[in-house]
Amino acid sequence: MSYLMKGFKCHSPVMCKVAGSLFKAHTLKNMLGINEQQFKISRASSQLSSEKANSYNYIIVGAGSAGCVLANRLTEDPKSTVLLLEAGPKDTLLGSKRLMWKIHMPAALTFNLCDEKYNWYYHTTPQRHMDNRVLYWPRGRVWGGSSSLNAMVYIRGHAEDYNRWSREGALGWDYEHCLPYFKKAQTHELGPDQYRGGNGPLHVSRGKTNHPLHQAFLEAAQQAGYPFTDDMNGYQQEGFGWMDMTIHQGQRWSTASAYLRPAISRPNFSVAEKTLVTKILFQGTKCIGVEFVKSGQRKKVFANKEVILSGGAINSPQLLMLSGIGNADDLKKLGIPVVCHLPGVGQNLQDHLEVYVQQKCTKPITLYSAQKPLNMARIGLEWLWKFTGEGATAHLESGGFIRSEPGVPHPDIQFHFLPSQVIDHGRVASTTEAYQVHVGPMRSTSVGWLKLKSSDPNDHPIIEPNYLSTERDIWEFRQCVKLTREIFAQKAFEKFRGPEIQPGNHVQSDKDIDAFIRQKADSAYHPSCTCKMGQPSDSTAVVDPQTKVIGVENLRVVDASIMPSVVTGNLNAPTIMIAEKAADIIKGLPSLQEKNVPVYEPKTLETQR
Repeated sequence: MSYLMKGFKCHSPVMCKVAGSLFKAHTLKNMLGINEQQFKISRASSQLSSEKANSYNYIIVGAGSAGCVLANRLTEDPKSTVLLLEAGPKDTLLGSKRLMWKIHMPAALTFNLCDEKYNWYYHTTPQRHMDNRVLYWPRGRVWGGSSSLNAMVYIRGHAEDYNRWSREGALGWDYEHCLPYFKKAQTHELGPDQYRGGNGPLHVSRGKTNHPLHQAFLEAAQQAGYPFTDDMNGYQQEGFGWMDMTIHQGQRWSTASAYLRPAISRPNFSVAEKTLVTKILFQGTKCIGVEFVKSGQRKKVFANKEVILSGGAINSPQLLMLSGIGNADDLKKLGIPVVCHLPGVGQNLQDHLEVYVQQKCTKPITLYSAQKPLNMARIGLEWLWKFTGEGATAHLESGGFIRSEPGVPHPDIQFHFLPSQVIDHGRVASTTEAYQVHVGPMRSTSVGWLKLKSSDPNDHPIIEPNYLSTERDIWEFRQCVKLTREIFAQKAFEKFRGPEIQPGNHVQSDKDIDAFIRQKADSAYHPSCTCKMGQPSDSTAVVDPQTKVIGVENLRVVDASIMPSVVTGNLNAPTIMIAEKAADIIKGLPSLQEKNVPVYEPKTLETQR
């Protein structure tokens, strides 16, 4: 979705407390490539001496939205040594964000959505309910993970999402135990209140463009009978309003900026990039470390407390299965020795599917002209000079949440409005003056899975989201199109409204709308729930409410994969919250809690709005 930069081709022993720990940190840094020749593990060494020489308290796999948070919080204790391993590169060049403008300029975001250098570049299986289309799933492979690739929309979800998690077995993860961690993470530019944080590392801001099409969208939504909400992350999610974004002083504010860089100088912290973890190491069912490949060399490193997987909803279950944790029958077929039969690994895959409803604009006020080469150069130079201008926003500055029909207790459809046209994830340049809304259901009933293709860690897993496999999901998407058209037909858009580009005025019947959805819907990039959190008695659960992998010792998963069910909105903010809360659990601290925080409820469920 880079709206200004389109059209370019996107190609255990613990040693001597603190002093011993710091020595281990230094030793491991050498091993990871700072001075690789000075230290190598002797094959003849005993397991015990290996653990002593190359051991950290915690090893975190994945420097993404969750891993950066954990690394920062766990190294706040100078007695805890932490190693963070990331498969991708740094998000800076020679220490400069400007030299990595493709990541840090908010408007340039689609460059990396279609660049394999910073992106796992996954694809689904052919979707049988979507005309056998193969869908593209970008996922971050760089410091900051997908927070370095995403559209920077900060949405927490609805309070009832977290209360539902608790009912689904994630005890202690209800709204009153999660809200404090959203606040702990955040510094909102509008200041703290009962819902916003004011002193956290994650800077959150509102859009600055005040674009007339954003204004028209919000006016049209109210003309259609929906409320305006001044904070969809606060008291009232339902309605339309201005979006919160993880942008600070005109720059993307990823978890690498918010959490990783402030911690990187701590002597008890080591981080390695371009390091692919290929296997979790066990003694019986006790996790003792990981195996990894760096610069073509296979090595091992040990954890005397815990290994924490933060690779995300695809990589974390993949690594568990590669290491012998998963469905025993599937693992045996691939010749992988079974450490623990845990059939829920890779199951319960959930995602948000969305579609773009596009309208031509009769006035030359969209971002179409900004995508001309000379204007792109001007916008880019202003951003490089001052971090200001049209390059300093992702332009998704307004949006909303509504209920699809009477009887739905809280919103189940989300809107992102954009004063531009997006084609094929931004990989194709827009062709005309146009505006669009990204719209999709939030709690689809279609559930998928992922499995290993082979025992080779370099092979992408088989990803089967099973989109649109239920009648309810098909009906909800019809509603998405019909309700969007109703908003676009309001008086506020009269002076801007040209012909409908997509679906097009010829698409009117339910049958034609369904065909359009099958042909044009795409992932909103929110895969989750593949290492579901629940009670150990739940045969589909992978981690318990303390984030520990069930059936083994000293191994946790902390990322979007542990969500029991997908939340109502974008996933970056909830993933950061999960990591903040998990850090307190790992430290043995009591959970923060805020009781009786009011949450909006519709006056009646007898009407849709």
